[in-house]
Amino acid sequence: MRPIHAALLALAAATLPVAALAQSKTDTARRDARFIHHVFFWLKNSDSAADKARLVAALEKLSAVDTIRSYQIGEPAGTDRDVIDGSYSVSWTLTFDSAADQQAYQVDPIHLQFVEEHSALWQRVQVYDTVPVAE
Repeated sequence: MRPIHAALLALAAATLPVAALAQSKTDTARRDARFIHHVFFWLKNSDSAADKARLVAALEKLSAVDTIRSYQIGEPAGTDRDVIDGSYSVSWTLTFDSAADQQAYQVDPIHLQFVEEHSALWQRVQVYDTVPVAE
């Protein structure tokens, strides 16, 4: 075998596992075409474990709204980079099948009751809604 062919064969063999790994990642990652509603809460009493627990319990009850497909109740991850704002107390991330489903959530009696009964807990709320990029 010529040296150049041997070198190309060795290079191909060495990169095959990397290419296979890249292919498997592409096969498992998928684009989710849903409406995403991110809500960030800053509690008035940010050091109060009781207030945080009360908000989390209320969000769990709020998850009963029929149009919600999935949700996550979160808190700052403790990551430290200049671009990260970890000043909020609790986050609420929801997915909906459509913008219409998200709008139905906004006027659902469970959501309206949540706002009425628990808005005294927070000093600030910031919302980011996203939809898939048009292709």
